[in-house]
Amino acid sequence: MNLEKTTLENLRQEYSARSLSEKDVNSDPFRQFELWFNEAMQSGILEPNALTLSTATSLGKPSARVVLLKGFSDEGFTFFTNYNSRKGHELRQNPFACISFFWLELQRQIIIEGVIEKVSLDESTRYYQTRPKGSQLGAWVSEQSTVIADREVLENKLAELENQYANQEVLPKPEYWGGYLLKPSSIEFWQGRPSRLHDRIQYILEADGNWKIQRLAP
Repeated sequence: MNLEKTTLENLRQEYSARSLSEKDVNSDPFRQFELWFNEAMQSGILEPNALTLSTATSLGKPSARVVLLKGFSDEGFTFFTNYNSRKGHELRQNPFACISFFWLELQRQIIIEGVIEKVSLDESTRYYQTRPKGSQLGAWVSEQSTVIADREVLENKLAELENQYANQEVLPKPEYWGGYLLKPSSIEFWQGRPSRLHDRIQYILEADGNWKIQRLAP
């Protein structure tokens, strides 16, 4: 008997904490997101703003990674990164992306699909210069997603920059670093339910700018 296989096959969690009805959700998906996000914040979940960002090349080859949400409004959802990273290269080829949140403690998931665009230089600079100095230095140190010989490459470069900016708390923003805004075309709210009959309420942006609300089969 393959113990590992048997253990994995038997791993399951029954969800029964809450329900979700199309009659109860806010007509505005951004207000519904705000409600759920605030509940996640108040629940004590570690980094409730952690999201999985999925991108793809022009040929459809996908990749995914976890980043942190740093803002949201009726315009969309904002995160910051190195524009020369793998995700940056893929977003230049294919500006469509998906972000997803999974809050196991609340038995909830949110899946957001849409088009990505860069935020303004002013917004990127403002946010960059509010970050802790160590994070500002980190953006200069790392040529994100490139191959390096060893960790000493990073540590040596960090030491050089720490010396260079020893008397500064606010650094200039690297030109290759900044924010992205995902402007959603669909937002799905998923609530775990018993027997895998989960609630899935989806908002679809229609041509007239209104949001259509519909239920999806689990």
